[in-house]
Amino acid sequence: MVMGMMRPHFFPIKAHLLFQQSKSFTTVMSRASADQIAEDYEALELQKPRHVVKKVLASQQQEGDGANVRRSIGRPELRSFDPFLLLDEFSVSRPAGFPDHPHRGFETVTYMLEGAFTHQDFSGHKGTIRAGDLQWMTAGRGIVHSEMPAGDGVQKGLQLWINLSSKDKMVEPNYQELLSKDIARVNKNSVDVRIIAGEAFGVSSPVYTRTPTMYLDFTMKPGAELRQLIPQEWNAFVYIIDGEGVFGDEETSPISSHHVLILSHGDGLKVWNKSGRPLRFVLIGGQPLNEPVVQYGPFVMNSQKEIQQTFEDYRLGKNGFEKAKHWKSGSDRY
Repeated sequence: MVMGMMRPHFFPIKAHLLFQQSKSFTTVMSRASADQIAEDYEALELQKPRHVVKKVLASQQQEGDGANVRRSIGRPELRSFDPFLLLDEFSVSRPAGFPDHPHRGFETVTYMLEGAFTHQDFSGHKGTIRAGDLQWMTAGRGIVHSEMPAGDGVQKGLQLWINLSSKDKMVEPNYQELLSKDIARVNKNSVDVRIIAGEAFGVSSPVYTRTPTMYLDFTMKPGAELRQLIPQEWNAFVYIIDGEGVFGDEETSPISSHHVLILSHGDGLKVWNKSGRPLRFVLIGGQPLNEPVVQYGPFVMNSQKEIQQTFEDYRLGKNGFEKAKHWKSGSDRY
Protein backbone atom coordinates (compact mmCIF):
# COMPACT_ATOMS: atom_id res chain seq x y z
CA MET A 1 0.00 0.00 0.00
CA VAL A 2 1.41 3.36 -1.01
CA MET A 3 0.83 6.24 1.36
CA GLY A 4 -2.39 7.93 0.26
CA MET A 5 -2.96 11.65 -0.04
CA MET A 6 -6.43 11.68 1.47
CA ARG A 7 -5.40 11.23 5.07
CA PRO A 8 -2.77 12.54 7.45
CA HIS A 9 0.31 10.36 7.52
CA PHE A 10 3.63 10.04 9.19
CA PHE A 11 7.00 10.59 7.63
CA PRO A 12 10.40 10.58 9.29
CA ILE A 13 13.85 12.10 8.40
CA LYS A 14 16.51 13.66 6.31
CA ALA A 15 20.19 13.53 7.03
CA HIS A 16 21.61 15.54 4.11
CA LEU A 17 21.21 19.18 5.06
CA LEU A 18 20.66 22.47 3.37
CA PHE A 19 21.21 23.96 6.82
CA GLN A 20 24.33 22.46 8.36
CA GLN A 21 25.39 23.12 11.90
CA SER A 22 28.95 24.42 11.83
CA LYS A 23 30.11 23.29 15.24
CA SER A 24 29.30 20.98 18.10
CA PHE A 25 26.69 22.27 20.52
CA THR A 26 27.23 19.61 23.18
CA THR A 27 26.94 21.35 26.53
CA VAL A 28 29.89 20.96 28.90
CA MET A 29 29.38 22.86 32.12
CA SER A 30 32.02 23.95 34.61
CA ARG A 31 31.58 22.98 38.25
CA ALA A 32 30.75 26.62 39.08
CA SER A 33 28.00 26.85 36.47
CA ALA A 34 26.64 23.45 37.50
CA ASP A 35 26.50 24.58 41.12
CA GLN A 36 24.72 27.78 40.10
CA ILE A 37 22.14 25.80 38.14
CA ALA A 38 21.58 23.58 41.19
CA GLU A 39 21.01 26.66 43.37
CA ASP A 40 18.63 28.18 40.83
CA TYR A 41 16.75 24.88 40.59
CA GLU A 42 16.29 24.63 44.34
CA ALA A 43 15.11 28.26 44.48
CA LEU A 44 12.65 27.98 41.59
CA GLU A 45 9.07 28.45 42.72
CA LEU A 46 6.33 28.35 40.12
CA GLN A 47 3.71 31.06 40.60
CA LYS A 48 1.05 29.31 38.54
CA PRO A 49 1.91 25.62 38.07
CA ARG A 50 0.25 23.85 35.17
CA HIS A 51 -1.92 20.80 35.71
CA VAL A 52 -3.23 18.04 33.48
CA VAL A 53 -6.57 18.95 31.88
CA LYS A 54 -6.81 16.00 29.50
CA LYS A 55 -5.22 12.54 29.36
CA VAL A 56 -5.41 10.41 26.21
CA LEU A 57 -3.84 7.01 25.52
CA ALA A 58 -2.17 7.03 22.09
CA SER A 59 -3.97 4.76 19.65
CA GLN A 60 -2.20 2.16 17.51
CA GLN A 61 -2.76 2.30 13.76
CA GLN A 62 -0.99 1.74 10.47
CA GLU A 63 0.28 4.54 8.23
CA GLY A 64 2.34 4.70 5.08
CA ASP A 65 3.10 1.22 3.76
CA GLY A 66 2.32 -1.03 6.73
CA ALA A 67 4.11 1.11 9.33
CA ASN A 68 2.89 0.91 12.94
CA VAL A 69 2.41 4.15 14.85
CA ARG A 70 0.88 5.26 18.14
CA ARG A 71 -0.94 8.52 17.43
CA SER A 72 -1.70 11.03 20.18
CA ILE A 73 -1.99 14.58 18.82
CA GLY A 74 -3.91 14.26 15.56
CA ARG A 75 -6.47 11.64 16.56
CA PRO A 76 -10.18 12.64 16.57
CA GLU A 77 -10.34 13.86 20.18
CA LEU A 78 -7.07 15.80 19.71
CA ARG A 79 -7.39 16.83 16.08
CA SER A 80 -4.91 19.66 16.58
CA PHE A 81 -3.40 21.53 19.50
CA ASP A 82 -2.25 24.86 18.10
CA PRO A 83 0.47 25.05 16.79
CA PHE A 84 0.82 21.24 16.81
CA LEU A 85 -0.89 19.07 14.22
CA LEU A 86 0.29 15.54 15.00
CA LEU A 87 2.53 13.43 17.22
CA ASP A 88 3.30 9.83 16.31
CA GLU A 89 5.46 7.31 18.14
CA PHE A 90 6.53 4.97 15.35
CA SER A 91 7.81 1.38 15.40
CA VAL A 92 8.75 0.28 11.90
CA SER A 93 10.43 -2.83 10.49
CA ARG A 94 11.34 -3.63 6.90
CA PRO A 95 9.70 -3.85 4.42
CA ALA A 96 7.21 -1.38 5.94
CA GLY A 97 7.92 2.33 5.69
CA PHE A 98 6.85 5.60 4.16
CA PRO A 99 7.35 5.65 0.39
CA ASP A 100 7.23 8.74 -1.83
CA HIS A 101 4.76 11.39 -0.65
CA PRO A 102 4.39 15.21 -0.65
CA HIS A 103 4.04 17.91 2.02
CA ARG A 104 3.31 21.61 2.11
CA GLY A 105 2.66 24.25 4.77
CA PHE A 106 4.23 22.92 7.99
CA GLU A 107 7.32 21.44 9.66
CA THR A 108 8.17 17.93 10.80
CA VAL A 109 10.51 17.04 13.65
CA THR A 110 11.83 13.47 13.64
CA TYR A 111 13.63 12.26 16.77
CA MET A 112 15.05 8.74 16.66
CA LEU A 113 14.79 6.61 19.81
CA GLU A 114 16.16 3.31 18.45
CA GLY A 115 17.60 2.21 15.13
CA ALA A 116 17.83 4.40 12.02
CA PHE A 117 15.83 5.82 9.12
CA THR A 118 16.97 6.83 5.62
CA HIS A 119 15.43 9.76 3.80
CA GLN A 120 15.46 10.83 0.15
CA ASP A 121 13.81 13.81 -1.51
CA PHE A 122 13.14 15.09 -5.00
CA SER A 123 16.09 17.53 -4.86
CA GLY A 124 18.53 14.64 -4.64
CA HIS A 125 19.21 14.82 -0.94
CA LYS A 126 19.69 11.55 0.91
CA GLY A 127 20.88 10.60 4.36
CA THR A 128 20.34 8.59 7.53
CA ILE A 129 19.66 9.58 11.12
CA ARG A 130 20.23 7.19 14.02
CA ALA A 131 19.24 6.78 17.66
CA GLY A 132 19.35 10.13 19.45
CA ASP A 133 19.66 12.15 16.24
CA LEU A 134 17.25 14.92 15.29
CA GLN A 135 15.97 16.21 11.96
CA TRP A 136 13.87 19.37 11.74
CA MET A 137 12.35 19.70 8.28
CA THR A 138 10.55 22.78 7.01
CA ALA A 139 8.39 21.56 4.12
CA GLY A 140 7.34 25.10 3.26
CA ARG A 141 6.14 25.48 -0.33
CA GLY A 142 6.67 21.83 -1.12
CA ILE A 143 8.64 18.64 -0.59
CA VAL A 144 8.26 15.14 -2.03
CA HIS A 145 10.27 12.49 -0.22
CA SER A 146 10.46 8.96 1.14
CA GLU A 147 11.42 7.66 4.59
CA MET A 148 12.37 4.05 5.13
CA PRO A 149 13.95 1.96 7.92
CA ALA A 150 17.72 1.72 7.53
CA GLY A 151 18.47 -1.33 9.63
CA ASP A 152 17.21 -4.72 10.68
CA GLY A 153 14.74 -5.08 13.51
CA VAL A 154 12.37 -2.42 14.81
CA GLN A 155 13.24 1.25 14.26
CA LYS A 156 11.59 3.57 16.80
CA GLY A 157 11.15 7.30 17.15
CA LEU A 158 8.83 10.27 17.49
CA GLN A 159 7.54 12.52 14.77
CA LEU A 160 5.96 15.87 15.51
CA TRP A 161 4.15 18.09 12.99
CA ILE A 162 4.29 21.84 13.72
CA ASN A 163 2.10 24.27 11.81
CA LEU A 164 3.61 27.28 10.05
CA SER A 165 2.06 30.73 10.08
CA SER A 166 0.49 32.02 6.87
CA LYS A 167 3.58 34.16 6.17
CA ASP A 168 5.86 31.10 6.35
CA LYS A 169 3.81 28.44 4.56
CA MET A 170 5.44 29.11 1.18
CA VAL A 171 9.06 29.51 2.30
CA GLU A 172 11.74 27.44 0.59
CA PRO A 173 12.21 23.96 2.11
CA ASN A 174 14.95 23.77 4.70
CA TYR A 175 16.56 21.26 7.05
CA GLN A 176 18.29 21.39 10.39
CA GLU A 177 19.92 18.29 11.81
CA LEU A 178 21.71 17.57 15.04
CA LEU A 179 23.55 14.36 15.76
CA SER A 180 22.94 12.86 19.18
CA LYS A 181 26.34 14.02 20.45
CA ASP A 182 25.56 17.62 19.47
CA ILE A 183 22.23 17.96 21.28
CA ALA A 184 22.57 20.16 24.37
CA ARG A 185 22.27 18.08 27.54
CA VAL A 186 22.16 18.75 31.28
CA ASN A 187 22.18 16.21 34.12
CA LYS A 188 21.26 17.60 37.52
CA ASN A 189 19.56 16.34 40.70
CA SER A 190 18.78 12.91 39.17
CA VAL A 191 17.17 14.58 36.14
CA ASP A 192 18.69 14.28 32.66
CA VAL A 193 17.37 16.53 29.89
CA ARG A 194 18.18 16.65 26.18
CA ILE A 195 17.28 20.10 24.87
CA ILE A 196 15.95 19.62 21.35
CA ALA A 197 14.40 23.10 21.16
CA GLY A 198 13.97 25.88 23.67
CA GLU A 199 15.67 26.04 27.06
CA ALA A 200 16.07 24.04 30.27
CA PHE A 201 18.30 24.61 33.31
CA GLY A 202 19.65 27.77 31.69
CA VAL A 203 20.89 25.95 28.57
CA SER A 204 19.43 26.59 25.10
CA SER A 205 19.17 24.55 21.91
CA PRO A 206 20.74 25.96 18.71
CA VAL A 207 17.73 24.88 16.64
CA TYR A 208 15.89 27.75 14.94
CA THR A 209 12.11 27.50 15.28
CA ARG A 210 9.95 29.54 12.87
CA THR A 211 7.01 28.77 15.12
CA PRO A 212 8.38 29.37 18.65
CA THR A 213 8.68 25.90 20.19
CA MET A 214 10.17 24.05 23.16
CA TYR A 215 10.94 20.33 22.92
CA LEU A 216 12.62 18.70 25.91
CA ASP A 217 13.44 15.01 26.46
CA PHE A 218 13.56 14.25 30.20
CA THR A 219 14.71 11.11 32.01
CA MET A 220 14.12 11.12 35.78
CA LYS A 221 15.58 8.61 38.20
CA PRO A 222 13.38 7.09 40.93
CA GLY A 223 12.65 9.69 43.60
CA ALA A 224 13.52 12.65 41.38
CA GLU A 225 11.46 15.86 41.23
CA LEU A 226 11.38 18.39 38.38
CA ARG A 227 10.21 21.97 38.01
CA GLN A 228 10.38 23.29 34.46
CA LEU A 229 9.45 26.78 33.28
CA ILE A 230 7.07 27.14 30.30
CA PRO A 231 6.06 30.46 28.68
CA GLN A 232 2.67 31.30 30.21
CA GLU A 233 0.63 31.72 27.03
CA TRP A 234 2.07 28.76 25.16
CA ASN A 235 0.14 25.55 24.67
CA ALA A 236 2.04 22.59 26.08
CA PHE A 237 1.73 18.83 26.46
CA VAL A 238 3.63 15.80 27.74
CA TYR A 239 4.10 12.46 26.00
CA ILE A 240 5.32 9.62 28.22
CA ILE A 241 7.80 7.34 26.46
CA ASP A 242 8.60 4.93 29.30
CA GLY A 243 7.83 4.48 32.98
CA GLU A 244 5.22 6.36 34.99
CA GLY A 245 5.12 9.69 36.76
CA VAL A 246 3.01 12.22 38.64
CA PHE A 247 2.42 15.41 36.66
CA GLY A 248 1.18 18.81 37.83
CA ASP A 249 -0.32 17.89 41.21
CA GLU A 250 1.62 15.71 43.64
CA GLU A 251 -1.57 14.16 45.02
CA THR A 252 -2.75 12.77 41.66
CA SER A 253 -2.24 9.20 40.49
CA PRO A 254 0.81 8.23 38.40
CA ILE A 255 0.32 8.14 34.63
CA SER A 256 2.02 5.50 32.49
CA SER A 257 3.68 5.28 29.08
CA HIS A 258 2.04 6.11 25.73
CA HIS A 259 -0.25 8.72 27.29
CA VAL A 260 -0.39 12.31 26.05
CA LEU A 261 -1.19 14.90 28.74
CA ILE A 262 -2.64 18.25 27.74
CA LEU A 263 -1.58 20.93 30.23
CA SER A 264 -3.41 24.00 31.51
CA HIS A 265 -1.86 27.44 31.08
CA GLY A 266 0.66 28.53 33.69
CA ASP A 267 4.32 29.36 34.16
CA GLY A 268 5.68 25.83 34.48
CA LEU A 269 5.25 22.15 35.26
CA LYS A 270 6.07 20.02 38.30
CA VAL A 271 6.84 16.31 37.87
CA TRP A 272 7.60 13.57 40.40
CA ASN A 273 8.94 10.08 39.78
CA LYS A 274 7.62 8.09 42.73
CA SER A 275 8.18 4.72 41.06
CA GLY A 276 11.11 2.35 41.32
CA ARG A 277 12.24 2.74 37.70
CA PRO A 278 13.31 5.61 35.41
CA LEU A 279 10.66 7.87 33.88
CA ARG A 280 11.19 9.19 30.34
CA PHE A 281 8.93 11.74 28.69
CA VAL A 282 9.00 14.67 26.28
CA LEU A 283 7.64 18.09 27.21
CA ILE A 284 6.57 20.03 24.13
CA GLY A 285 5.19 23.55 24.00
CA GLY A 286 4.60 26.21 21.39
CA GLN A 287 3.22 29.66 20.76
CA PRO A 288 -0.30 29.40 19.29
CA LEU A 289 -0.69 30.82 15.78
CA ASN A 290 -4.41 31.56 16.18
CA GLU A 291 -4.97 31.13 12.44
CA PRO A 292 -7.46 29.00 10.49
CA VAL A 293 -6.21 25.46 9.83
CA VAL A 294 -7.37 23.59 6.74
CA GLN A 295 -5.67 20.20 6.43
CA TYR A 296 -6.07 17.65 3.68
CA GLY A 297 -3.69 14.75 4.24
CA PRO A 298 -0.11 16.01 3.83
CA PHE A 299 -1.12 19.59 2.99
CA VAL A 300 -1.86 22.18 5.71
CA MET A 301 -2.97 25.65 4.66
CA ASN A 302 -5.29 28.44 5.88
CA SER A 303 -8.21 28.09 3.47
CA GLN A 304 -9.94 25.58 1.22
CA LYS A 305 -8.91 27.68 -1.78
CA GLU A 306 -5.24 27.30 -0.81
CA ILE A 307 -5.69 23.54 -0.45
CA GLN A 308 -7.24 23.35 -3.91
CA GLN A 309 -4.33 25.37 -5.30
CA THR A 310 -1.89 23.01 -3.59
CA PHE A 311 -3.48 19.98 -5.23
CA GLU A 312 -3.26 21.72 -8.59
CA ASP A 313 0.39 22.64 -7.99
CA TYR A 314 1.24 19.06 -7.07
CA ARG A 315 -0.68 17.57 -10.00
CA LEU A 316 0.86 19.94 -12.54
CA GLY A 317 4.32 20.05 -10.97
CA LYS A 318 4.54 23.79 -10.31
CA ASN A 319 4.99 26.37 -7.51
CA GLY A 320 7.44 24.22 -5.55
CA PHE A 321 6.63 20.78 -6.99
CA GLU A 322 8.50 21.17 -10.31
CA LYS A 323 10.92 18.34 -9.50
CA ALA A 324 8.17 15.91 -8.53
CA LYS A 325 7.05 15.02 -12.05
CA HIS A 326 9.95 12.77 -12.97
CA TRP A 327 11.29 11.78 -9.55
CA LYS A 328 11.12 8.41 -7.85
CA SER A 329 13.07 7.58 -4.72
CA GLY A 330 13.73 3.94 -5.41
CA SER A 331 12.61 3.16 -1.86
CA ASP A 332 11.31 -0.17 -3.13
CA ARG A 333 14.96 -1.26 -3.28
CA TYR A 334 15.43 -1.12 0.51
